[in-house]
Amino acid sequence: MSNPNTGSSPPARPSKNTNAKTNKNTKSAATARRAARSRASTRSTATAAPPPARFRSRHPVIAALVPVGLVVAAVATMVVIKASGSSNPPAAASSHLTTGAGAGSTDAADTGATALSPDVVAALTVPTATLNAVGSPASDALPTKSGSSSILKGADGKPLITYIGAEYCPFCAAERWSLAVALSRFGTFTNLSGTHSSDSDVYPDTQTLSFYGSSYASPYVDFQAVEEATNQPVGGSYATLQTPTAAQSALLAKYDPTGSIPFLDIANRYIISGASYSPQVLQGLSRSQIAAQLKDPSSAVAQAIDGTANDITAAIVAVTGNQPTSVSSSATIAAIAQKLGA
Repeated sequence: MSNPNTGSSPPARPSKNTNAKTNKNTKSAATARRAARSRASTRSTATAAPPPARFRSRHPVIAALVPVGLVVAAVATMVVIKASGSSNPPAAASSHLTTGAGAGSTDAADTGATALSPDVVAALTVPTATLNAVGSPASDALPTKSGSSSILKGADGKPLITYIGAEYCPFCAAERWSLAVALSRFGTFTNLSGTHSSDSDVYPDTQTLSFYGSSYASPYVDFQAVEEATNQPVGGSYATLQTPTAAQSALLAKYDPTGSIPFLDIANRYIISGASYSPQVLQGLSRSQIAAQLKDPSSAVAQAIDGTANDITAAIVAVTGNQPTSVSSSATIAAIAQKLGA
């Protein structure tokens, strides 16, 4: 994974514009002053043996529109060093599946999303033997502890897992695969759609899933997600899809003040801010090709997606009281849980 250290400010909430500089972190800004501060805060990492890096876009809050005919605004990248067993969490936020336009809205026709093919849906349930063979590759960044001792629960009392991202974001595109594979071990998705990241961003046209308009059922956890913006340019920006609630925005302010996406909060105990692996792994592959490689533990795709899914799974098991036992009894998951300090 490369660690770029240059970048510039993005455009505005709820839309986002980026250029093709690798591993960039787009910084949302309400003013030019905040955008400049974003650029100043961009930094590279350099250690004798650098740990796995995060790859991030910025949460689309406010930004200036890009003049017509100009290239989309530059991406600012922040690669965060994550030491194994570190107690320093990246930031956090939560999200809501049905806020914003919502499933069935007329806006859905403008998202650029398509129906997900049955073979891709089926492939998200990766065989346990494959997941065990992949384990937790050193190249994938682990979730980090939030520092909270309480477990955040949904209205029905189950641990609450919250995600925030955007369809244009290539780093969200990468992380969604792993999240969907992990959550498929605890429940069932319906109405997942297929989409891709912006074709004018870094890692253009990364093929992925979208949680927009989908639902998730599980006896063990609740899952809420926001896809804040589409991948479709509208007047130099991307159209808004969903907006976090006030409560979710408060969590964002507490754990992820810089607004990095993708963001995953696992019951307020474990945090992922930024992608756990580089979207470069998925470049040039169709969704069907990515899905087909998920069952091949020797493939780079499985190492990235399944490996990250295992890490997420171990964090989820830690907040469900080791449920279900069919998952928690895995020696692979138990070993990762130890690394997480669960």
